[in-house]
Amino acid sequence: MPRWRNWQTCLPAGRRTGLKSQKEMYYVYALSSLTRKYIYVGLTNSLERRVKQHQNGREQTTAPYRPFRLIHAELYATRKTAREREKYLKSGIGKEFLKAIF
Repeated sequence: MPRWRNWQTCLPAGRRTGLKSQKEMYYVYALSSLTRKYIYVGLTNSLERRVKQHQNGREQTTAPYRPFRLIHAELYATRKTAREREKYLKSGIGKEFLKAIF
């Protein structure tokens, strides 16, 4: 693989280009802040990497709410179905669902 493409493997699932694996799976996940009342919902193809990015403060949106606890994760075969579920979990009803199971 050319050197210039290596950086793309570190991008979130929706921002990768040109590197499509047929067996790639997508995670929809929810993080809860341990210090504030805040739940973050996201989509990724590498759950472990993505949670580490949030914990290390590499995401501007979530950095002020660190540290986090992973409270929910779901696995999907296609990005389209994962994105639909992510949208639902980000909605008011979806947040209520997460609060109920959390």
